[in-house]
Amino acid sequence: MSRENREDTTIYKVVVNHEEQYSIWPADRENALGWKDAGKTGLKSECLEYIKEVWTDMRPLSLRKQMEEAASKN
Repeated sequence: MSRENREDTTIYKVVVNHEEQYSIWPADRENALGWKDAGKTGLKSECLEYIKEVWTDMRPLSLRKQMEEAASKN
């Protein structure tokens, strides 16, 4: 069976960084430096669906704050 034809049964976790950017990571592995658990685990499709629901603003947190500060000065 080729790699493309195998079903991905890996359990993933959703992780988030300090800029509130989301990603998925295998649940059995230690998070990469700078990433913390976001509270969702499951199949890849489930985790990606969760990210689609919660990550509605793709701008990094620092940019959003900078834009809010600039808007409040005007």
